[in-house]
Amino acid sequence: MKSLITSILASFVLTACALEPIDAVPPAPPTGIRTISLDNAVQLDWIPNSEADLAGYNVWVSDRYSGDYTYIGSTKQPTFIDYGAVNGVTYYYGVTAYDFEGNESTMSRDVVYDTPRPEGYDVVLYNYVTTPDLAGYDFSTYSVGRYDDLYTDVFFENAGGVFFLNVWSDTDIQDMGYTETLDDISAAPVAGWSPSGSAEAIPGHTYVVWTWDNHFAKIRVTTVSTNSIVFDWAYQTAPANPELSRMPPAGGRVLQRKPRLSQ
Repeated sequence: MKSLITSILASFVLTACALEPIDAVPPAPPTGIRTISLDNAVQLDWIPNSEADLAGYNVWVSDRYSGDYTYIGSTKQPTFIDYGAVNGVTYYYGVTAYDFEGNESTMSRDVVYDTPRPEGYDVVLYNYVTTPDLAGYDFSTYSVGRYDDLYTDVFFENAGGVFFLNVWSDTDIQDMGYTETLDDISAAPVAGWSPSGSAEAIPGHTYVVWTWDNHFAKIRVTTVSTNSIVFDWAYQTAPANPELSRMPPAGGRVLQRKPRLSQ
């Protein structure tokens, strides 16, 4: 009798197991991936997957779009920061999604790449009329200097109570408007540069600078006073970066400099 009961129970268990479907369907590949350039790091964000059995995401990196991708980490949230990235080097990223059964999606179809860049905070420049030695900023050396130094990219001016950020004739500047953070502007514009080489300095505004040697920089003004300006900055060390690809001005750098004063 015991043997019969055991056989019946075993048959029931086997039948129940046979009716239990095996999940072999992977999640969909993640979409909407975007990157944010950081200082020696790259942040990735994407649209969350909607599968009920989603367990997380794997992040992959390569040195080229069609190259071999290497696993660099996992996350349960639709965001990831690659702290292994190095300033001035371009990285290509892919993301996969996986479920609790271990099924993994194919690589995301988005072409996503980024080049991290250095950044700095609370730089102070003074009015070039009263303090010419501390009025200019050189992004390539991350240093404050004379407004008319050969390598100065941008300098500060108080023109009768109206404040300006000025660049020289071999450099361009554009006011991108108010931003919450420096990272709100992720790419250089292709048009709209100031024809005068000046932009009114307004707290909370971010400005893009296209330097004479084909680099991209941006600054976000935090404070303006009668004789000084304070800003945060970021500078792309990789010239002709694919995200910021621009040709240098015809004829190269203009060495003869005269201040472009606001009227």
